[in-house]
Amino acid sequence: MEYRRLGASGLTVPALSFGAGTFAGQGPLFGAWGSTDAQEARRLVDICLDAGVTLFDTADVYSDGGSERVLGQAIKGRRDRVLVSTKTGLPTGEGPGDAGTSRARLIRACEGALRRLGTDYIDLLQLHAFDAGTPIDEVLSTLDDLVRAGKVRYVGVSNFSGWQLMKSLATARHHGWPRYIAHQVYYSLVGRDYEWELMPLGLDQGVGALVWSPLGWGRLTGRVRRGQPLPAGSRLHQTADFGPPVTDEHLFDVVDALDTIAQETGRTIPQVAINWLLRQPTVSSVIIGARNERQLRDNLDAVGWSLTPQQLAYLDTASSRTAPYPYFPYYRQAGFARLNPPPTPRAA
Repeated sequence: MEYRRLGASGLTVPALSFGAGTFAGQGPLFGAWGSTDAQEARRLVDICLDAGVTLFDTADVYSDGGSERVLGQAIKGRRDRVLVSTKTGLPTGEGPGDAGTSRARLIRACEGALRRLGTDYIDLLQLHAFDAGTPIDEVLSTLDDLVRAGKVRYVGVSNFSGWQLMKSLATARHHGWPRYIAHQVYYSLVGRDYEWELMPLGLDQGVGALVWSPLGWGRLTGRVRRGQPLPAGSRLHQTADFGPPVTDEHLFDVVDALDTIAQETGRTIPQVAINWLLRQPTVSSVIIGARNERQLRDNLDAVGWSLTPQQLAYLDTASSRTAPYPYFPYYRQAGFARLNPPPTPRAA
């Protein structure tokens, strides 16, 4: 396994991490991804640790807290060998205090996560979404308290826009509070929006990307192909609706390119798609999920080898968006950057 620094921090993470969203399988939305019980989860964790995957990601909203509980049972007795990342901020109930990142909610959410995980500290606590109703100072000062209390080691965010992340980083620096070292983002060969603003921000500010849904909401598994319709009962009909829209023609172009590279390298389409991500700037770790051992072992083989520059360029071209994307002002900025390239960014 390859290991990398998470952003501009001292935390070392594996290039691949494991997403526990399939654990437990409770609830109508975030419980629909799988139903892995504690025994199965422990087996998947065994396989991960044998392969050098030490970072496990979950959230309080996954399976109504069930994912955290099952993950806690799966890592019991070996907490010192793993890194645990969890997220909070999305609604977990109907009450007025059951959503957001107010001081009261963050403290209560952290205590609940610690209890469900069966641990006394969280390695990386991430805000699942930006809370426009709570002052940034309140959020960051609370996170500072949690870090000082030893309940949280590092902090990060997920699904932030550029201005939200930059304002938070500036506020943290001004007060000397813990800064966000990670941004958990959607990024794939059929979803490259991350590259236009958040990737340059990450390069400049030392914020590492933790990539979720690297296979584009299941679109890049190899089962969706030109002239090959999905079976009527396939779960991809449902999961694809959760992700950003992709036209069939664009998807087929990307899968065709992945198939070409897969044949050249003797790898599978998912392995090629994940390996491409690992070669992109700011990417600290790609979060892989699996509902069974076969899927997990296939995804683990995405590391230990590298695509050639020519293969990377081929995939870049096949997955590039067409007009009217990129949006203003990025199109103009891209043209100006070719005439006046920026200085080399500091290492993340």
